Amino acid sequence: MTTCPLTWLYVPGDRPRVVTKALASGADVVVIDLEDAVAPDRKEYAREATADRLRDPQTVPVHVRINALDGPHAPLDLKALAHLPGLAGLRLPKVTSPQQVRNIAAAATPPDADTPPLYALLETALGIEHAHAVAGAHPAVRGISLGEADLRADLGLRDDRGLDWCRSRIVVAARAAGLPAPPQSVHPDTRDLESLAASCAHGRALGFVGRAAIHPRQLPVIERAYLPTPREIEEAHHILRAARAHQGAQALPNGTFIDAAVVATARRTLALAHRV
Repeated sequence: MTTCPLTWLYVPGDRPRVVTKALASGADVVVIDLEDAVAPDRKEYAREATADRLRDPQTVPVHVRINALDGPHAPLDLKALAHLPGLAGLRLPKVTSPQQVRNIAAAATPPDADTPPLYALLETALGIEHAHAVAGAHPAVRGISLGEADLRADLGLRDDRGLDWCRSRIVVAARAAGLPAPPQSVHPDTRDLESLAASCAHGRALGFVGRAAIHPRQLPVIERAYLPTPREIEEAHHILRAARAHQGAQALPNGTFIDAAVVATARRTLALAHRV
């Protein structure tokens, strides 16, 4: 991908019309879900419909969340989808070890072709413990993120406050492995946009960039929350102008101390503002 994605819209793989609408929703990435969103007796249809969709390149990057890695459907998903030109990435549910990722990479690599980009979802305590190893398990890994509903259940948590350590762990693991900052997990209440905005602000403060969504109405809220504000953009430009004019650490008239770390942050702000 040439731009920084902020919105990742999940849609059920067994509802082709909904997938079509999702592709026109403005989401940066559409994630066709073959796992939790599809009933057991609809798995085969969802796989076939998704394969039909991805036989041609898509105007929007399309990822597919395959079925459980240790179940009977995942090998069939990989065989049907991994080689298709419309596939931009495979999302791997409930990853618990780097070996799982390597096994999937081997199974997903078509003859005489590259492994499709892989995105590992960490949804258990064991997955969190192995976060950095998973992030660096294979060159095809392009990102890691949390599946908070399953993780909350695995940890026996009653609310989201207990997840902040896990969230920070994922952010650090991604950075340490040289991967992009992870997107936040979905916000399950599709109507309470005020709480979504507050949750996004909290996620941004923790180091996430962007968020998964389950309804198009959530997309503009997520984008507004994660794009830099006009003031942040102005400050970033000011810092870079000052850095170009002077070498080494310095203090601006307003008291802001500029060093290499501050300059790097300003550059990241402008990169996000321009979605590059």
